[in-house]
Amino acid sequence: MNIKSLDIIHDEHRALAAMLSGLRTIASNIEAGRLKPDYDLLESMVEYIDKVPEKVHHPKEDQYLFAKLRLRSAEALPVIERLEEDHRQGEARINALRAALANYRQQGEAGFTGYYEALKTYIEQEWRHMNTEERELFPLAKAHLTVEDWAEIDAAFLGNQNPWEGAAGEYRALFTKIVNMAPAPVGLGG
Repeated sequence: MNIKSLDIIHDEHRALAAMLSGLRTIASNIEAGRLKPDYDLLESMVEYIDKVPEKVHHPKEDQYLFAKLRLRSAEALPVIERLEEDHRQGEARINALRAALANYRQQGEAGFTGYYEALKTYIEQEWRHMNTEERELFPLAKAHLTVEDWAEIDAAFLGNQNPWEGAAGEYRALFTKIVNMAPAPVGLGG
């Protein structure tokens, strides 16, 4: 059975993973002295993480996938509760990253270590979260949700405005801006 909502979540995870990898690569290159900080680029990348995963991706999971699975599987409850707690902490985590970046911008080189540590913490938390979904939650969902459940979840995910198109096309524009600003190998910029 092709589960469209899980395909959408996988795609969104891949896009987030690419952005996180790009942030890490840029920070590593700044640390090694191969790049000078482009604060506008870094702020755009953090903005993407805030707008897409935190404001679009996580609410869809909570409202549809987690809600249905909560009704079908007691076994899934501890996993769902951990993931929902991650989602609740998302705003505080992104605000900590934003604050560290603002401090870096203000202090220059003296603020880099604090920013890089905040970035590594954020990335580690996101990887853990995505891995929990992919390795623990999705198998439970596949095992316990019915065809009817999946039809409802798929309809909800497909019915949500695609963040890359229409009025919300700002996400596509933001992603394009980042790709054009970021130096290779992260993007196409110089």
